[in-house]
Amino acid sequence: MFLAWREIKQNKLRFALITAVLMLVSFLVFFLSGLASGLAGLNREAVDKWDADSIYLTEESDKSLIQSMMTAEKADEVKGDKTAVLAELNLIADNGEAKNGVALFGIRPDEFIMPKVTEGKPFQDEFEVVASDYLKDEGFSVGDELSLSSTDEKLTITGFTDSARFNAAPVLYMDLGDFQKVRFGPAADQMGEGEEAVNAIVVKGGSGETVPDELERIDSETFIENLPGYTEQSLTLTLMIYFLFVISAAVVAIFLYVLTVQKIGMFGVMKAQGISSGYLAWSVIAQTFILAVIGVLIGFVLTVGTGQFLPNAVPVTFDYGMMAIYGAVLVAVAVLGALVSVWTIVKIDPLEAISG
Repeated sequence: MFLAWREIKQNKLRFALITAVLMLVSFLVFFLSGLASGLAGLNREAVDKWDADSIYLTEESDKSLIQSMMTAEKADEVKGDKTAVLAELNLIADNGEAKNGVALFGIRPDEFIMPKVTEGKPFQDEFEVVASDYLKDEGFSVGDELSLSSTDEKLTITGFTDSARFNAAPVLYMDLGDFQKVRFGPAADQMGEGEEAVNAIVVKGGSGETVPDELERIDSETFIENLPGYTEQSLTLTLMIYFLFVISAAVVAIFLYVLTVQKIGMFGVMKAQGISSGYLAWSVIAQTFILAVIGVLIGFVLTVGTGQFLPNAVPVTFDYGMMAIYGAVLVAVAVLGALVSVWTIVKIDPLEAISG
């Protein structure tokens, strides 16, 4: 370690370049991991908010919420500690000054997927809704009257709830009965108790061993993975991060190999003086470890600092546990890249090196 640190201090510029490359790679890895977490949250926040174990959809829906359709009375056939019916529509909401795509959820206020209100109050009267607080940044506020695409009904925001986005759209929660009027218009008045059209039954607790006819039980994580574009998006960003690991190892290997070749004569002299190949190899590995740790820490600080200045429109959410894992992997692959130089040092013949 002494030899490694002393050489770093004597060749600051040379080793600063390696550290800068590792810093830039780590910055990109950390930012991509934050982007992956943020984009995942855009799709799954509302589902995670349920804290449910499983979702029941129709067998023909291909695990898609929007393609599933059943009557609310089906919930009586589902066994679970807690059950809730859910109806969903994708619409455009307009308060007269701003427009935004929303996911409209029809729910029963006495069931467990009713969200906790963080501002304002829950919906109580006809056509009132609780909205995702994301809409506050888009120009919406409590008391706004909303016009919806494809319907003449007007909705009123009575409160906001946090962490409520589904398929990248902020959620509006409203009473299931009012939802039927938005979806079907006057025809909704002809629907009796339990005849409301819903898209899913959400269940918390229970074994789920008995599945009613025409329905399919899927766990929450599988439901999320089948959201449109969710898996493809996550896989793409993850593969980019993995490729960056490979690039990092290759860049470090090239840099250190060039430096090692330049010092072959010096290593030959040191070997002739009785310094073992193992000591020299350990010096290179220690040197790489020091540079990698410094580069990764600087990259981490820059990433977190950059995140403080990003607008809310950029969906970046930093998972510090995952970032720590990625940082450790970056240090590990950098050390692996140094093994090329270690092999070169081991093969150095003192006599040939000195005479050369």
